[in-house]
Amino acid sequence: MFRVKKSIFTTTQTIAIGFFVAILAGTILLMLPISSNSGQGTNLVDAMFTTTTAICVTGLTTVVTADHWSVFGKIIIAILMEFGGLGVVTFTTSMFLIMGKRITLKDRLLIQDAYNLDTLRGLVKLTMRVMKGTVIVQLAGALLYSFQFIPEHGLIKGIAVSVFTSISAFCNAGIDLVGPSSFVPYCRNVLINVVTMALIVIGGIGFPVWWDVIRIFKMKEKDKIGIRGILRKFQLHSKLALCITAILILTGTVFILIFEWNNPNTIGRFPWWEKGMAAMFQSVTTRTAGFLTIPQENFTNSSNLLFMLLMFVGGSPSGTAGGVKTVTVGILLLTAMSIIRGKEDTEIFHRKIRAEYIRKALAVVIIFIGWLMLSTMLLLIVEKADFLDTLFEATSAIATVGLTRGLTGRLSTLGKLIIIATMYIGRVGPITMMLTFNVKKSKPKMVRLPEERIIVG
Repeated sequence: MFRVKKSIFTTTQTIAIGFFVAILAGTILLMLPISSNSGQGTNLVDAMFTTTTAICVTGLTTVVTADHWSVFGKIIIAILMEFGGLGVVTFTTSMFLIMGKRITLKDRLLIQDAYNLDTLRGLVKLTMRVMKGTVIVQLAGALLYSFQFIPEHGLIKGIAVSVFTSISAFCNAGIDLVGPSSFVPYCRNVLINVVTMALIVIGGIGFPVWWDVIRIFKMKEKDKIGIRGILRKFQLHSKLALCITAILILTGTVFILIFEWNNPNTIGRFPWWEKGMAAMFQSVTTRTAGFLTIPQENFTNSSNLLFMLLMFVGGSPSGTAGGVKTVTVGILLLTAMSIIRGKEDTEIFHRKIRAEYIRKALAVVIIFIGWLMLSTMLLLIVEKADFLDTLFEATSAIATVGLTRGLTGRLSTLGKLIIIATMYIGRVGPITMMLTFNVKKSKPKMVRLPEERIIVG
């Protein structure tokens, strides 16, 4: 038998501290004169804001990325986005593997805990598959982008812009090198729209779903199973993530079309197929990507409310997206439906969802909403801006989306610091932040307390 040396930090503390240290390191690098085009360096707050928005894969920026940062600064931002998209554990483990360092049992336990797995088998191989898959998808995206950006910018710059944009889209970061208007110049460009949407969804669906899809395809080739057989073979997590993602994209697209069909400031003047493409892009990007093809302040209030709901939900667990996550919301909705129908258990696809997952989902949503309300109130006090603009900004920050109704560029120093804290909490995860400071594990109770009736609802 062998013993594993107990780590000083828990997995949640490692993640929280890892992101914090990376933000400090990135801030120092971006403050250097070599990181800016002017050669004069960048002030602390703007450097920290840019570092946080890159690591937390948000996309809110206080300076124009294409104009302010030098080539060195843009490379640092790309690395920070990759770090934030993959996460502390996966990125660090991958770097160790690339450098040929041995992955200890303690490291394997950390990976297991970070991905919520029930086995230690194949963890290193799993991490390598994540890295290989990430590289393949990002290279494919860069290749497709190059058909637009190389003719536009020339060979060298076109390749650089293509690679940067592919990393940003896959990591759901929303930072681009186009200019202050993001993808507005490409609003009607089919290539840019389709490639960006594909990268956003692939990155945001979550790595566990990747592995499950690959496993099913291998099984299909071997056993020649049909469509129904394929659907039955998917794990419950994958079914929930894929179904809820598809529902959110489609319903979001339909409602945007309804709300904006005749709005001349958004899609009202487009032909029908371009309306559909622009609406779908908006539905996809609001779920934590942050690229925009239409200025957000031009949309109707009903659309903006819809966007905040989509931002709130976000992507799927263990992926590059933010928000409270699709599966979290799905579990709570299924629980509510079970209560309404008088069922004792929460069930879906002939499976029962464990009570601990329901409690965790409830905790995530409540803490998320609590910080959202707190950050919104603080911003209203500090900035004295329009309520809708402020709530939209806070939702975008905590859900790590990166869309704005124009408030980001007008933020005061204190307002920027509030958004920095909100982006950090949104990326690390509200419940992870709470667990970071809870170092004591509760012991199972030997005696159960007596129950008493209360009134609910």
